[in-house]
Amino acid sequence: MRRGRSTATCLALAVLALSGRVLFADPLRYEFSEPHMGTLVRIVVYASDPGSAARAASAAFARVASLDAAFSDYRDDSELMALCRRAGEGPVPVSLDTFELLTRAAEISHRAGGAFDVTVGPAVQLWRRARRTRSLPDPERIAAARALVGHEHVRLDEASRTVRLAKSGMRLDLGGIAKGYAAQEATRVLTEAGIARSLVAAGGDIVVTAPPPGARGWTVAVAPVEAASGVAPLSLRDAAVSTSGGAEQFAEIGGVRYAHIVDPRTARAIEGSRQVTVVARDGATADGLATATVVLGEEGLAVVDATPGAAAILFIESPGGVRRLESRNWAALTSTGAVP
Repeated sequence: MRRGRSTATCLALAVLALSGRVLFADPLRYEFSEPHMGTLVRIVVYASDPGSAARAASAAFARVASLDAAFSDYRDDSELMALCRRAGEGPVPVSLDTFELLTRAAEISHRAGGAFDVTVGPAVQLWRRARRTRSLPDPERIAAARALVGHEHVRLDEASRTVRLAKSGMRLDLGGIAKGYAAQEATRVLTEAGIARSLVAAGGDIVVTAPPPGARGWTVAVAPVEAASGVAPLSLRDAAVSTSGGAEQFAEIGGVRYAHIVDPRTARAIEGSRQVTVVARDGATADGLATATVVLGEEGLAVVDATPGAAAILFIESPGGVRRLESRNWAALTSTGAVP
C-alpha cells in the first residue's frame, strides 16, 4: 500500500474548521495489489482514510478471487470445469456470475462472427502444449478440436439459469473475457463501499470510474508492438480498456511465430504479431472485443465500430514494418476522452 502524502500531512489536511463548519480535504491515493487470475491485480483508490481504502480493496480482491474460483480452467474444482465435465449431458444449473458471463460471451461471439468463442478450449489445450514442446499439433488433432468448437453448441436457459453443452468433450475457456469482467466487478464493489474514484487493473484489462481529484481522467498508456511508434496516453473516466495480442506470450516453431490466442474458426493459433487496445463501456466488452480483433485483424475494427461506446487501435507487424490501424471512433476518444 502506498499513500500519496505523509501521515503528518494527512492528519493536518484531514479536516479544517472554518466559521463553525467542517471542510474535508481531497481524498488521498492508496494502492494495493494481489495475485489473482494468473496475474497481478492492482487497485488504486482515492479515499478519506487508509482504513476505508484497505477495507474496500479487501472486498474487491475477495470478489475477484471468487470469480477466479468459478471461471478458472486451470482448477479442477472450479464451476467452469464442473460444467465442462458434464458436456454432452443435460442442462446444468450454474451461478449467476457464470450465466451472466456466458451470456455476454455469446453476444460478442455473434457480433464477431465466431472470431471470439469461449468453446475454443480444446484447441487452446493443443496450442498450450505446442508452446511448451515447440512442436505443432497433428492436423488430425486440430480437426478433432475444431469439431468441438462452436458457440451455437452452448444452450443458455435464462428461466432456469442452466447451461447445456451440446457435445461431449466440449471445454470452455473464458480467458478472453473473464479478467475484464472481474475488473468491472471489482470496481462495482469499490463503488458500493463508498469509493467514487478507482482504477482496477488485471493484467491487460483496466476499468476506471471517476477520475482522481483535479484530473480530467485516469491516464492510461497504450503500449504498441515492437518497432511501432508511441501512442499518446489516454485520459479516461467510467470506461474499460483491454490490450490483447501475442507480444509477450508466443512460441516460434519452424520459423513461424504463433501467438497464445487461437482462432476458434480454424482451431489454429494466430501467426505473426498483432496487438490491439480496445476501449469500451465495461470490462467484459473491452476484453472480448480485444480478443476478437486480434483474431480478425483489420476486419475486427468494423466489429468495434458497430459496438456503441467502443474504439480501438490495432498494430500488425509484418516484414515491411508495423501497420497502425484505428477504428472510426479512436480519434474522437483520444481528443475528448469519450467515445461518441
